[in-house]
Amino acid sequence: MPLIQVNTVSDRPIVCKTLLQSALRRTDGPVCILVHGYKFSPSTRGFSPHRHILALRPDDTCPKALSWPTKLGFTEQGGGLCLAFGWEARGSIWRAYGRAATTGHALARLISSIKQIAPKRDITLMAHSLGSRVVLSGLQLLPPHSVRRAVLLAAADYRSVARKAMSSPAGRTAEVVNITSRENDLYDYMLGALIPSVRFGDTLLGRGLGARHTNWTDISLSCPTTLAELNTMGFAIAETGARMCHWSVYLRPGVFQLYRALLRHPNHYPVARLQNITDRTAFQRHDRLAPKPVLPFVQKTSS
Repeated sequence: MPLIQVNTVSDRPIVCKTLLQSALRRTDGPVCILVHGYKFSPSTRGFSPHRHILALRPDDTCPKALSWPTKLGFTEQGGGLCLAFGWEARGSIWRAYGRAATTGHALARLISSIKQIAPKRDITLMAHSLGSRVVLSGLQLLPPHSVRRAVLLAAADYRSVARKAMSSPAGRTAEVVNITSRENDLYDYMLGALIPSVRFGDTLLGRGLGARHTNWTDISLSCPTTLAELNTMGFAIAETGARMCHWSVYLRPGVFQLYRALLRHPNHYPVARLQNITDRTAFQRHDRLAPKPVLPFVQKTSS
């Protein structure tokens, strides 16, 4: 069984340990854990990630229901071991944002269980949107060498959270690839407006981590230089004409060829090799979404 469904109850993962042990014995290569973002719920009919992006055969009635496991090379016949990590991400954005941090504890427990059974297996993760907050929260709770690499897609969290995660014991030994896109600007803007950081001057990860970090790299899919460099590496990723799209980081043609290589062959694509392919100016945002404050003291008064 190449795909195992894992769901959470509060801060605990629900998975059959015997099934996990058997799957780890019968497979090799990195164990890949996939984490969805906002609006999904394994317990809510019609919103289960296990019938959508985390399924081998997703419901084809939704145009965004593209199978992550299949695109990453996992099939019903094999291809390694993939864990579809489902968590309760419905409700208000404030509730889901808070629950994502709690769910990080469940993810950390799952990773610890895998390491107890197969301590030498690499663990890689891919997460979208608020799923990235789950990953960064879980990373803070783990010992060194727990995670080999994480790929974050349109991460819905702040630089301060990422820096805290990367300064943790597990973070200092993990590699993180942060995938961004200008198409996500509006969603970043809305998140920042609805859930401001508790730290003054903090910035969302859509603009990258900022200062260079040894084992973190930011890759902008909206940077022509980046796309050209990736093409020379064998990853032909389509340019996009979409103005706003929160899901383009996994729907854009060609991106899964890159993600598959990053997750299944991390040694072939070290972060040091990837750090220079994106021009830092690619993370500068235009002001088209910036709110225009109304200053009463300069308004024209009625006569």
